[in-house]
Amino acid sequence: MECRKIIHVDMDAFYAAVEQRNNPSLKGKPVIVGGDPDRRGVVSTCSYEARKYGVKSAMPSKTALKLCPHGIFLYPDFNAYKEVSIHISNIFHDYTDLVEPLSLDEAFLDVTENKKNILYATAIAKEIRQRIFTETGLTASAGVSYNKFLAKSASEINKPDGLAVIRPEDAEGFLEKLPIGKFYGIGKATEKRMFSLGITNGAELKEKSLEILVKHFGKSGQFYFHIVRGLDTRGVESERVQKSVGKETTLDEDIDDIRGMHSILDNLGMMVENYLQKKEIKGKTITLKVKYADFESATRSITLNCFVNDSDTICRYAKNLLTETRAGEKKVRLLGIAVSNLDNDESCVKDEQLTLPF
Repeated sequence: MECRKIIHVDMDAFYAAVEQRNNPSLKGKPVIVGGDPDRRGVVSTCSYEARKYGVKSAMPSKTALKLCPHGIFLYPDFNAYKEVSIHISNIFHDYTDLVEPLSLDEAFLDVTENKKNILYATAIAKEIRQRIFTETGLTASAGVSYNKFLAKSASEINKPDGLAVIRPEDAEGFLEKLPIGKFYGIGKATEKRMFSLGITNGAELKEKSLEILVKHFGKSGQFYFHIVRGLDTRGVESERVQKSVGKETTLDEDIDDIRGMHSILDNLGMMVENYLQKKEIKGKTITLKVKYADFESATRSITLNCFVNDSDTICRYAKNLLTETRAGEKKVRLLGIAVSNLDNDESCVKDEQLTLPF
């Protein structure tokens, strides 16, 4: 069986980089994009100049201000970020239609078969990174491997503005040495639980049986068992007309700040809007997904009387649905928004309840 060729592209400090590009006076300065530090805001992202002081995403803005008193705080300009994101997406589609966006600033590409018939995925990744820089003035990091998990892991190796490849013969050694907190999908809370089981790296994770991992982590235990062995059969899911359109994100750190959650929902809503409007479709049902720090999940939905595809409406209802969960009372590790009951599907006429493939 032929190995797939997967690229993960991740823009470097995307929001902050766009702000610095659009306002050259900000270049070289600690830019922090997020909520107001005086109003319990949360950092969305920050420039590498700010990261030197320990500032990072999902951190309370008030904490960021203490770490970096001279930091320049900016409220997110999602319209500007969306415009650049669309440009970058168009570059991806010059090479393959198998593009799976994870957020405005990162995506998976399956280039096993590509439009330019380029033999090596590494060559494609280099070309894409160069085009992004030439056409947008922004830098991107990329990872190349034979599955999504390893490609995502590789993109972190030489950040920022770097490229790394994990070949099949190198995967086992790479994963065994990888600190457990560096495994994609393992946040701070899970890392602590891993530590309590004596798991600090991939080699120690690999020693645990499937039964033990499922006992302590539920279905996620199966995922951990397979990825530490370099096994990830998930395909790159290209954007296409479905019975629902959804985006979700796992946070770098669990948060209980509602304003911060609202900022994240704004981001997710913009991505859902982007897809819906690009495909000229609308939906009636808006669903919010919340996963708490203890891995318990909750979903809340509302079905409207009319079809919508704008982020303002989608986010307004998503934020209302958030009040029906225990978010804030409990820390949250994942948020997602989906729109279903689409006007491109005959079943929507019958107002049927549709399954949401988050």
